[in-house]
Amino acid sequence: MHTPRLLLSATLLLVCSGGHGLPGAPPAARAQAPVGVPTKQLREIVGASDRSQDDRALDAGRHPAELLTFFGVRPGMRVAELGAGTGYTTELLARAVGRTGRVYAQNPKVFLERFAEGPWSERLKKPLLSNVVRVDREFDAPLPREAKNLDLVMMVLIYHDTVWMQIDRSKMLKSILAALKPGGVFGVVDHSARAGSGLADVQTFHRIDEKTLRDEVEHAGFRFVAEADFLRNPRDTRDWNDSPKQAGDRRGTSDRFVLKFVRPR
Repeated sequence: MHTPRLLLSATLLLVCSGGHGLPGAPPAARAQAPVGVPTKQLREIVGASDRSQDDRALDAGRHPAELLTFFGVRPGMRVAELGAGTGYTTELLARAVGRTGRVYAQNPKVFLERFAEGPWSERLKKPLLSNVVRVDREFDAPLPREAKNLDLVMMVLIYHDTVWMQIDRSKMLKSILAALKPGGVFGVVDHSARAGSGLADVQTFHRIDEKTLRDEVEHAGFRFVAEADFLRNPRDTRDWNDSPKQAGDRRGTSDRFVLKFVRPR
């Protein structure tokens, strides 16, 4: 069955990119966006004066307004982010779901030990993150028992890491499926590898073949429903390491796919 591509409106692309997408990225076409946080509130979230300069510096390459809109994030939702790292996306989710919502933010031990513990702990001191539940667990069982009937689970630029970390991904995906409510969304954003490369580039270039990832997720019982193009860059040669420490000036310009799956009702 052919699944139509879902593109966000040019108006939303202006919110956090100043009118400029990734180099060579195709212009966005007007389309019906999922119901989520109103555009005015998105501007307030992304443009909030109390967001750190480090976070703001990532916005041009991450397009946070489009991300929140595509996955339909709105006040009161119960969501989770796996592989939260230092919390860039977690904070955006916390702002978007508001005081009536809840965000479960997971990190494995290796992330905390290598780079995340200090900045992550400091971020969690912010009062606006009082709706965030810190979850220190491994990827193969990433969420606590109370994280049930979730509206959304996200993995942003992290799925490929679970491959070279030798995580039991079938077990991880089964846990995610169980944590979501029927119709709940599993959102995946990752760096695209060369078509047909499978898992070959997950550690060398920190990329994964889109079809391989999609096949894994669908095999686990999820249903693919939509994709978005706001992080696409057709000029990306996909032959360089896009990890934050290796990408240098090219950070934020890799070709990335944005996929939406749901737990069948």
